[in-house]
Amino acid sequence: MSQAINLRAYIRDVPDFPKPGIVFKDITPLLADGDAFSAAISELSCFVPQGVDAVVGIESRGFIFGAALAQQLGLGMVPVRKPGKLPADVHGVDYELEYGMDRLEIHRDALSKGHRVVIVDDLLATGGTAMAAIKLVRRVGGEIIGAAFVVELNALGGRERLAPVKVSSLVQYD
Repeated sequence: MSQAINLRAYIRDVPDFPKPGIVFKDITPLLADGDAFSAAISELSCFVPQGVDAVVGIESRGFIFGAALAQQLGLGMVPVRKPGKLPADVHGVDYELEYGMDRLEIHRDALSKGHRVVIVDDLLATGGTAMAAIKLVRRVGGEIIGAAFVVELNALGGRERLAPVKVSSLVQYD
């Protein structure tokens, strides 16, 4: 594996998905290539400082990257899920997407007070999903050390919305 892999080459544009006017950044070609996926996880691991207790992965593609990253770092992975998917008591938060509304939930006992976490997802756009995850982690007592994304859409202002949380991304689009 080489860090010389151009990850952008493994991300394709899908116009008008999930609705007209949206250009979806599809990371499935990156997932399908072992070297590209491995390089992405290795590069994401560079964003995680010492002393982090867990990785928080956001449904659903954040689970893929979050679980692989947590395994590489020897950490646990806490899922943040859509409504009705977690079996125990949850906290939930509603949030706005760039194309509608949604809700995320976390188990009430997923983290202990002071747990230091990094939030991971495939894409940062407006920051609504990541901000919802941040609110949930804080609600259960966790401390957000950073947020890491494979893709960032700079023009949509997600990084600014998440401030002062440190945001890192592998591939940025203007």
